[in-house]
Amino acid sequence: MPKIITISREFGSGGREIGKRLSEELDFAYYDQEIIKEICKQTGMNENFVNEVSERAITLVANQFGHTFYNQQQIDILVSQQKIIQELAKKGDCVIVGHGCAEILADQHPFSIFVYASMEAKVKRCRLKGPEEEKLTDKELVRKIKDVDKNRKKIHEMIAPTKWGEKENYDLCLNTTHIEIKEVIPGLAKYIQECL
Repeated sequence: MPKIITISREFGSGGREIGKRLSEELDFAYYDQEIIKEICKQTGMNENFVNEVSERAITLVANQFGHTFYNQQQIDILVSQQKIIQELAKKGDCVIVGHGCAEILADQHPFSIFVYASMEAKVKRCRLKGPEEEKLTDKELVRKIKDVDKNRKKIHEMIAPTKWGEKENYDLCLNTTHIEIKEVIPGLAKYIQECL
């Protein structure tokens, strides 16, 4: 049975970096944006659209008769995402970041990590990350971080009976507020190997 590490994270906490570095340290496959690309390939949908939708909770849409229904494209994306994650996990040892992977793969008993940080640390990390966030004021960036996390929580609660971010639901919770991620990876990898 493949060894699987799943990483759920708050926006800006460094979860993606941890996933990449762990996969390199352990020589595991790494999946994150590859999931989005595969959804696009299978559905023919635009990558920006799939990225946007995969980070949003399913919304109710009202029609002209006052009836509401779930947005079918969002449902199709979530269903494709679940199938793709399950297929990727079967291929071999891997690290999967986001996309509800811990819940989708619960029956395969992955080592699940939740990464979080203080708001100040998340804003700082987002500022270092790239030009898009540099254009936002601190207030706008805090709002964006809160919005992304709110949607991640909603998506989690749609597909799982557990609560997103609660320590009881993960094998390890990692606060990245005061750590240099690259410095903790060797020790973290060793600990995870002993647990898997």
